[in-house]
Amino acid sequence: MRDALLGRRKESWDLDFVLPQGAIETARRLARHYHGGFVVLDPARQIARVVFPDGTADFAQQEGNSPEQDLGRRDFTINAIAYCVESGRLLDPLGGLQDLETGIIRMVSAQNLRDDPLRLLRAYRLAAQLGFAIAPETRQTIRELAPLLGGVAAERVQMELGYLLEKPAGTPWIGFLKEDGLLRPWLGPVSQEQLEQLARVDDWGSRLMGAFSEFNQENWVYWAKLACLVSPEPETTQAQLLHLKSSRAELKAIVTARQFLPQFLAGAASLGLRGQYFLFLEVGAVFPVLALLALVNGAEASIIFPWLERYFNPQDLAAIPNL
Repeated sequence: MRDALLGRRKESWDLDFVLPQGAIETARRLARHYHGGFVVLDPARQIARVVFPDGTADFAQQEGNSPEQDLGRRDFTINAIAYCVESGRLLDPLGGLQDLETGIIRMVSAQNLRDDPLRLLRAYRLAAQLGFAIAPETRQTIRELAPLLGGVAAERVQMELGYLLEKPAGTPWIGFLKEDGLLRPWLGPVSQEQLEQLARVDDWGSRLMGAFSEFNQENWVYWAKLACLVSPEPETTQAQLLHLKSSRAELKAIVTARQFLPQFLAGAASLGLRGQYFLFLEVGAVFPVLALLALVNGAEASIIFPWLERYFNPQDLAAIPNL
């Protein structure tokens, strides 16, 4: 409802339905009738999803005795707006329309945030995604509840944090996460220098995408940003990434890039063909992340760009190990 009211278009549609009863069974029958995929997302709260080639439809059991009571249990007012099919009118019991117009993320209640602490992180993701501000009283409540985020499943935290790291619009909000205590439960203390590196990753990532058509994997920028945020100590880096339930590819990329960064910064300008061959051999497919981190840490583009030209050239003998 929120995105429809804002006129935001997506490549695939995403619908949410709240039913007084029979949510899971309705979803199952719909999936069977239209030959869609079916998955129960939350059996306790009676939430199921039907997956179609061009979108998804979620069905949830109404909480409380009325749609208004159900909306009163949402996270933020802009997410507490619904269209009633029976009456043909918008339900907006909490002033979400006004907050949509003014661009404000406002909590429904502190208890609702406490009930699901992932909502603390979601406020910053929504603010970045929509270009909104977080209401001062909501942000103060988030600061007070920040320690609760440590008890949320890692996979859920990574999903919200992932958007902020993948998109340039999320970078300033990472700083607010640090300021408000939301990074500490998962990444420990983060320095101002680490935060400044994130902006440099965005800048150099954009330049590399413009200079090399092959530099088009969003994961490389995301991994470089996460590499900037984790601890500089190798053992702690691995522990933090495992705590976040990072994938094997993500873990390898970040650990490898961090491991070879000092050596690369010191010798990138002077390594001969043999040295380049063995560095490509050892770093492999992680090299673009290493090159990006080198630029972020002060390496000259005139030194790093030729390395990338070799890496992306399938005929280059020194770079053959990456194939």
